[in-house]
Amino acid sequence: MSDSLGFPWGHQRRFNSYTEHIRKTFGGRMQKVVVDAGFTCPNRDGTKSVGGCTYCNNDAFNPSYCNPVEPLHDQIAKGIEFHSVRYRRATKYLVYFQPYSNTYAPLEKLKELYENALEYPGVAGLVIGTRPDCIDDLTLAYLQELSHRYFIQVEYGVESCSDTTLERINRQHGFALSEEVIRKTHALGIKTGAHFIFGLPGETLDSMLSSVKIISTLPLDTVKFHQLQVVSGTRIEQDFMEHPADFHQFTLEGYIDFIVRFLELLNPAVVVERFSGEIPPRFMPPEEELAAHPRPQRWGLIRYDAVLRLIEKELERRDTWQGKYYM
Repeated sequence: MSDSLGFPWGHQRRFNSYTEHIRKTFGGRMQKVVVDAGFTCPNRDGTKSVGGCTYCNNDAFNPSYCNPVEPLHDQIAKGIEFHSVRYRRATKYLVYFQPYSNTYAPLEKLKELYENALEYPGVAGLVIGTRPDCIDDLTLAYLQELSHRYFIQVEYGVESCSDTTLERINRQHGFALSEEVIRKTHALGIKTGAHFIFGLPGETLDSMLSSVKIISTLPLDTVKFHQLQVVSGTRIEQDFMEHPADFHQFTLEGYIDFIVRFLELLNPAVVVERFSGEIPPRFMPPEEELAAHPRPQRWGLIRYDAVLRLIEKELERRDTWQGKYYM
């Protein structure tokens, strides 16, 4: 199985790579273009809570070209221009509704936004980021119909398989709902993704590693994994300062070791989009502010591509791969 030609995903990389999966699906490079359609979420507007999840500051993850006051077509045009320098081979695009909960609106409003995006030349489909508690059967039925004509993927923020953790970070729903909605979405033939965070308060290295068994049973097409980043101005920053012992902080080397061990247990049928995240330095708590407090673990200014190379180098060094020990 260590022979690259024997990997079940049909390419030479040692994990089921999203880049290779998309290339195989579309016959070439497909680039995501993020748009901000001005959504909020029930954790912010008072429907369930206010202030959002404790770790959340979407401005730290939004590309500079996103501005919710601009029309979608203008954002898409700027996004394509932004990516054209780095990804010259991309000829088709997926519009990524990313910030906050992008199904949290009446169906007629969703139809207007989604179909407006799909009208843009070169757009082949949508990736829709949302929460499991912000989608209903009518919306899923509409997305199922769209999926017969376009590439449609719903990406759910799950974050953790632990109800204790979800309560602490103010998710306002349990893991059972995430599992139910993921299974329902998949059953309708809609491409289904999920996002998980490693290092949330109260979770140990062993508990994070054991979550791979749960994740591997879910009917997911894709997954994203991020290390927890303590973003300035979030409630989790205060939680970290008050209870630093509750947080497992990854060094870069420790995270690479963890990801390799996690991958070895992960269902090889699941396509991996990302292993880690990065945010602009301006969103990290300033050093002087933390001088008298415990400091979040920082990896410096290393970019995701460099982290990915280190992970792949370690997979090769250990002669291991995604699903090597999956049962």
